[in-house]
Amino acid sequence: MGEVIVDVPQVLAASVDGARELRVEVDDDGGSGPRIGAVLDVLAERYPRFGRKIRNELGEVRRYANVFVGQDNIRDLAGQETPVPAGARVMIVQSVAGG
Repeated sequence: MGEVIVDVPQVLAASVDGARELRVEVDDDGGSGPRIGAVLDVLAERYPRFGRKIRNELGEVRRYANVFVGQDNIRDLAGQETPVPAGARVMIVQSVAGG
């Protein structure tokens, strides 16, 4: 098991009981380290509304949600299969649109 710290943007804080930082324990996936998909699974189970805001009905990260492991966007890595080292910071960023 490893702990991952998830930074929650202000716009999504209401969906996680007002928290701006969450600590998530995840299985290490057989020694290769946890995957970001497992982190999102834990968060979706704990906070269903948050889970629906981040991922669509197919379990894919929504277009307007960006998930970073450290400074790297998972879209530029292995998507939800991106490994997350224990103690890593995960940052979720919502795209803002409007005019």
